[in-house]
Amino acid sequence: MKRIAIFAAAALAVLALPGTAAASLKKGAEAPMFSTTGALAGKSFRFTLSDALRKGPVVLYFYPKAFTQGCTLEAHAFAEAMDDFRAAGAQVVGMSNDDLETLKRFSTEACRDEFAVARAAPGLIKAYDVALRRDGADTGLTDRTSYVIAQDGRIVMVHSDMDWREHVSRTLAAVRALKK
Repeated sequence: MKRIAIFAAAALAVLALPGTAAASLKKGAEAPMFSTTGALAGKSFRFTLSDALRKGPVVLYFYPKAFTQGCTLEAHAFAEAMDDFRAAGAQVVGMSNDDLETLKRFSTEACRDEFAVARAAPGLIKAYDVALRRDGADTGLTDRTSYVIAQDGRIVMVHSDMDWREHVSRTLAAVRALKK
């Protein structure tokens, strides 16, 4: 039990680190296509990026760990802005390496049934270059990076910062710019 408490404290310390994450996927790059499992309103589903892009732009926002303070606040902020994202024709999908049962609960409790969350397995974390590192070592978590992907599959905006507060406003501005 003590070992679990120590691990949990270490994981929370990593999540509390300030600063900017370093995503290497740049504006104009082609977004890696993928399929994964996800949850919306507590129900599991299969998410495929290429299918989602047929309907409009997609905001993929990577977050470290469901039910941690920053990740919950970020999910609440995205949920509150979903009418604006829908009006701009965009889908929002939160991405983490949490298990499906955790994502089901998070999609209801933190995302307020407003948008989907999906599983970012290690290969996807690597493809989007969003591995959270501590002292040069991979933690197994994702950093906090938001990508806006246009319907043609190109990345039109990247925001990497462990501070959650600007992710919603920046991605919404990028989605609105696409609509013009």
